Parts: sequence; structure tokens; C-alpha cells
Amino acid sequence: MKSSNIGGQAVMEGIMMRHKDKYSIAVRRPDNEIELKVEDYKCVFGNAKFLKYPLIRGVVSFVDSLVVGTKCLMYSAEIAGDEEDEEDKQKNAALSEEELAAKKAKEDKQFKWLLYVTVAVSIVVSVAAFMLLPYALASLCRRVGASEFAVTIVEAFVKLALFMGYMLLISRMKDIQRTFMYHGAEHKCINCVEHGLPLTVENVMASSRQHKRCGTSFLFLVMLVSIFLHFIFVLVPVYWVRLFGRLLMVPVVAGISFEIIQWAGRSDSKIADFFSKPGLAMQKLTTKEPTADMAEVAIKAVEAVFDWRAYLKEEFGIEVEPENVSGNTVSESAAQKKAE
Repeated sequence: MKSSNIGGQAVMEGIMMRHKDKYSIAVRRPDNEIELKVEDYKCVFGNAKFLKYPLIRGVVSFVDSLVVGTKCLMYSAEIAGDEEDEEDKQKNAALSEEELAAKKAKEDKQFKWLLYVTVAVSIVVSVAAFMLLPYALASLCRRVGASEFAVTIVEAFVKLALFMGYMLLISRMKDIQRTFMYHGAEHKCINCVEHGLPLTVENVMASSRQHKRCGTSFLFLVMLVSIFLHFIFVLVPVYWVRLFGRLLMVPVVAGISFEIIQWAGRSDSKIADFFSKPGLAMQKLTTKEPTADMAEVAIKAVEAVFDWRAYLKEEFGIEVEPENVSGNTVSESAAQKKAE
């Protein structure tokens, strides 16, 4: 499999896809039409050279993905819900151009603040629930004479139980299940082109819904890396230092996990496959089989930011003319070239 360097995420009734300096959001509207939006991608931390150094880039990518992802989720919720009612339309129609511009500027400012607050709260809650709480609960074992080493082992099991329990719980929620179906469509689209197939609905539906570079795999890897690194604190005698030391280790854990998943996503080695298996297994919870109309949304999102025909020609030597994709399967000439 040859990496396309395209990534994305599921949103409300749609999909966001990002490639290089562009990202798109395709959302299925209540009237069944597909709303497509394309924007320039700009890192929230800027473009300083040091931000691309190993480990640092992992932390930057994690926070930046949260910001962009949350922004896309909020946008998709508005489109999928068609929130503007007749009363709002009438009020806007009565405003002058200057008043509309002022109103939009105010709403944009409020949206930005809400976005950053949402991301900050998400990070704080996640760190507290999956990094600090497991250790606090495991520390109760000291009452029965457990050593710090034993406490750290118990912490590992508590952490994995909380994470997997959370994933299992949300995977059973009806509204989340549709989002997980779009998550599956996102993976299928990327797998389709990365395995040398033209991006058609049938080819997408036949592709795997699991992918090495998935955010689920990243989060699970964060859990595993943190478990190993937290054994460093076994030798620290003070409880509060051990507790908040785990907090300070979060950027390091995120940076290491990012480097591992990026390497695994580019490699077809057996070692990479071994490290990818736990995350791929977790994706059975966070991805579901999509419908054909969900695949259509995913294809729209991909094509808005990524020239998959040029990619197939460069990486696989397959030339696909637009008319050859009118059907649902690989054209005979394309399939023959791939076989060669």
C-alpha cells in the first residue's frame, strides 16, 4: 500500500478530508443534496520550522487536528440540521449590508471563542479521565500494601478498561453509529485509492474500513505508550509528583505515538503490521459499514482536495479517463495495467 498522505474524519452526516494545504467538508443536507465546502488549511500554531521537528510535530498535529476537527463538526451540525429557520431569514433580509457584515463578524468571533473553549475542555477532560483518574484509582491499592510497581500495573489495566469501555459505550449510541458509518466511508475511500483502484462507489464499498493512520489507532497507541512511560515514576517517592508528572508526560506520549503511527502508516513491514494490529482491532468499534450514499459523500470530499487520477498514474502506472469511471468498477485497461 502506498500512502497518499490524505487524511480526514467523520462529521455530522458527512466527512472532512485534508490533503496538503486544503481541506474539504462534504455534508448530506436534509434535502439529500451534498453541501461541499473547501478551505485553505492553516496550522493554528503557525509555520515555524521547529514545529516540524520529531516529537514536537506530534503534539502540534494532535492539537491542530482537534481544532480543525471540532470546527468541521460544528459546521456540519449546522448544515445537517439546516438550523436557519424562516424567522432568521426574515430578520437577515431586513438588515443592510453593513449590518449583515457586522453581524457575521460578531458571529465569527463568538464561533472562534466557542471553538477554542470546546477544544480546551475536551483536552482537559480527556487527560483527567484517561491519564490522571486511572492512577488515582489504582493508588487505592496501597491500602492493602501494594507497591508502587504493582500500583502502576493496576493503573494500566484501569486505563485500558476505561478507554475500551468508553469506546464500547459510544459505539452503541444510535446517533454516533451513523457517524461511525461515515468514518468507515472515509477509510474505505483512502484505502481504495491507496490500493490502486479508481474512486467509484463500488470500489469504495469493496475496500477495507480499517486504516493504519486512523485517529482511533493513535488514541489507543497513546494509551499503550503512556503505560510503558509511566513506569519511570515507580522510583519517584512523592505521590503528587508522580501524579502531576504524568500530566507533564502527555506531550511526550503524544509525540512518540504520532511518530510510531506515521511510520506504521508508511511501512508494509511485519513489525509495522504488528504495532498496528491493536489499533485496527479497536476500529471495529469506531467504524461501521457505510451505505452507498455515504460513499458518495466521501468521494466528493476526496475529489475536492485530491487528484486521485494523477496519484494512480504516478504510483501505479494506471491511467483513468473520466469516462472510464462512469461505471462502478475498474475499467479493463486500468485493471490490466495494475496487474502488470
